[in-house]
Amino acid sequence: MTVDLSKLVAIDVHVHAERNASEPPDPVTSEYLAAAARYFGGDPPLPTAAEVADYYRERNILAVIFNIDDEAGMGRRRLGSEEILEAARANPDVLIPFGSVDPHRGKLAVRQARELIDAGVRGFKFHPNIQAFWPNERAFYALYEVIAQAGLIALFHSGTTGIGAGMPGGGGVRLKYSNPMAVDDVAADFPELKIILAHPSFPWQEEALAIAVHKPNVYIDLSGWSPKYFPEILIRYTNTLLKHKMLFGSDYPLITPDRWLADFAEIPIKDEVRPLVLKENAARLLGLAP
Repeated sequence: MTVDLSKLVAIDVHVHAERNASEPPDPVTSEYLAAAARYFGGDPPLPTAAEVADYYRERNILAVIFNIDDEAGMGRRRLGSEEILEAARANPDVLIPFGSVDPHRGKLAVRQARELIDAGVRGFKFHPNIQAFWPNERAFYALYEVIAQAGLIALFHSGTTGIGAGMPGGGGVRLKYSNPMAVDDVAADFPELKIILAHPSFPWQEEALAIAVHKPNVYIDLSGWSPKYFPEILIRYTNTLLKHKMLFGSDYPLITPDRWLADFAEIPIKDEVRPLVLKENAARLLGLAP
C-alpha cells in the first residue's frame, strides 16, 4: 500500500460511497438519504468511490471506504464492493477498502466474505439497524470467524442512526439492533477479532465506553456527530482511559471531514491526545504503523 503517513493530515475510518459510477442513484437510497440530510442538515452528495478518492486527496486524508449491503433490511439495490476495490487499487494513497456482506445470506455471506478478502478488502462494515440483525446471533458467527482468521477488522454501527430519522415509523429501521452490548458478546467470543464501534453510541454511550475499556480488541470511531455535541463523558474517556482506542471518523458524505475537524479543534482534547485520535491510533489498527 502506498501511504506516506508523515504527509497525512488524518485517517478517516468511516467514509461511504453512495452510488456506482455506471448506475443512477437508487430511488430508495435517495429517499432515505434525503431524510438523513434533514436530520444532519445540509444537502450531501451521493459520491462514487472514485469521487471520494479525489475529495480526500485534496485534503491529504486517508479514507476507509465502504458501502453497505442492506438489500434484505432496506430493499435498496446492492452496490456491491467491487467498485470500492477497483477505486482503492487505483488510489492506494487515499483509499483503504472495506467490504460489506448481508449476514442474512448465511453460507453465501461467508463465501462472499472469503472472496472479498482474497480481492483485498481490509475489513468489513456491518450496520445492524439497516441490515436488521442482532450482531450476537450465533447464526452469524461463521462470518466473524472468517474475518478474524484473516486478521481483519469488523466495524459495527452503534447507537441511533440518521437513516430513517423523521420518516413515518423511522422508515421501518429498528434502533434496538445497534445497542453495543450485542457486540460485546462478539468481542468476548472472538478475542482475536479487531472490532470498531462506529459513532458516539447514543443512547448507550456509557455501555460503549465500558466495552472498549473492558475488551482489548474493541475500538470506537467518533463519526456521525459533530464533536461539539460530544457528551462530557466521551471527551473524558478520550483524554484518559481510551486515548489509544479512539479513532477519527466523519461519516462522509453526511458529515464532511472539514466540518468534523474544525469542530474537533474547538473541544477540550489534550494536545498529546489529538494526534492519536486523528491518525496514530488508526495507523496502528490498520497495520500502517508498528
